[in-house]
Amino acid sequence: MSDVWAGVDPDALERAVRERAGRPVAGAEDMESYLAAQVADASHREVIGPLLNGDGPSGVVVRRGEVLARWGDPNRVEMAFSVTKSVLSLVAGVAFDEGLLRLDEPVHTSVELPQFADEHGRGITWRHLLDQTSQWEGELWGKPTRVDAQSVREGTESAGGPPGEGWAYNDVRVNLTALALTVLLRRPLPEVLRTRVMEPIGASASWSWHGYGNSHVDVGGIRLPVVSGGAHWGGGLWISALDLARVGGLCRAGGEWAGRRVVSRRWIAELWTPCSVKPEYGLSWWLNDGRVVWPQAPSTGRCARGNGGNHLLWVDPARDLTLVSRWGADVEALIVAVSEAVRPG
Repeated sequence: MSDVWAGVDPDALERAVRERAGRPVAGAEDMESYLAAQVADASHREVIGPLLNGDGPSGVVVRRGEVLARWGDPNRVEMAFSVTKSVLSLVAGVAFDEGLLRLDEPVHTSVELPQFADEHGRGITWRHLLDQTSQWEGELWGKPTRVDAQSVREGTESAGGPPGEGWAYNDVRVNLTALALTVLLRRPLPEVLRTRVMEPIGASASWSWHGYGNSHVDVGGIRLPVVSGGAHWGGGLWISALDLARVGGLCRAGGEWAGRRVVSRRWIAELWTPCSVKPEYGLSWWLNDGRVVWPQAPSTGRCARGNGGNHLLWVDPARDLTLVSRWGADVEALIVAVSEAVRPG
């Protein structure tokens, strides 16, 4: 048996995967109707980006670079929903490593946009954007911050207090992050992700990253598309489970892939540093240290999750483990079952 299987219970792992394949999320086959429930205000439910219907549960379990288990079709491209936010933070890492982005520096010092021109906007740093504490209020691409259902549902919508003093999970604010990074890098973010992350880790060419029909910005006289950081109104990252597992493996290994430095170790550490007002959240990554996110799952896990956990990238460095699940219900049970089948070390 290969060393990758050391400490693994194959039968328990197979049972966990079989259970996952049999628990689909309802309604994903009609994405427009499915997304309508994600927006609190009925007047702002209009989809303005492309959609991809779901097609049943799929995923992979990867350890030490080898696939231990799979279900559904892990090559099938799916909308990633808010998993996109965590990938956006990797693109921010490219800017950080190039010296263009300083986390605790106000955004307006390096990016000229009207959203950062008033008193509140001038106080917003890159860290505030990436850990969702900007408390920015406004409208972007025709969608106001107040209509994001996930903020309303969780009771986290901000009242526009000072940056850094409140937290809210809000797609409109993440779209502002994508806009600011596009202006900072002066390139479309999918191009940056492809050349600086996806190609170095050997990802396929099947993934894509979308914005809205009206999300563009003029940079030096050139009209650049701006991607979205989620999928409440369409768009976002579309990616296969296998490619997403590669992204997770890169982060698990501290930003290194096959002996090559792709993202700095310091940036990966920043991704997983707790937010001062939301300790279970880092720079657009969820942290399970206090077992707030998934109470029954290992505290050593970090994750990118979307659509209430129906889309998941789980990374557990203690187990050399990466887990991807799409369109499967009760994802915490999957994390627990796989973690019990794969011992640390």
